[in-house]
Amino acid sequence: MATKTSKASKSKPKSQTKSAPAPAPSRVEQARAAAERAVDVPVGTVLEVSDRVAELVEPFSGRTAAQKQLKSYGTQLRRTVKRTERRGASARRKATTEARKTRNKVEREARKRQRRVETTLKRNRTEVEQRVRKAIDVPTARAQSLVDQVGDQLSALR
Repeated sequence: MATKTSKASKSKPKSQTKSAPAPAPSRVEQARAAAERAVDVPVGTVLEVSDRVAELVEPFSGRTAAQKQLKSYGTQLRRTVKRTERRGASARRKATTEARKTRNKVEREARKRQRRVETTLKRNRTEVEQRVRKAIDVPTARAQSLVDQVGDQLSALR
């Protein structure tokens, strides 16, 4: 973490702090500067284009130099194509791997949810069956109890 220095150490003495403002350029100077720029830009552009054309033409000045340069271009092109092919293959493998990982993740999640649903369904079914049995057994037991009571009462009357 950088530390800040105090203003006192950076400030200049009062005599140096205030300087006379630069006079505004006159209209003539502004016009002269604009005219110079208007000429300098096209001239500079022509010189730049000239340099680039010379760079392009220089390797083709002689037959052997041209053949050598063309061979060099061919080699560069082959290398570029190979590099591009490797990068494409690498990107394809990466995309395939990523798709496979995503598919496996989705399938795993689907199986997990399916197991959870099946487990919940089984638990609910068991719970409902128990409630139904209980709902049937309680009245049946009560009815049996009443039948037994009536039977006992009939036996007692005889």
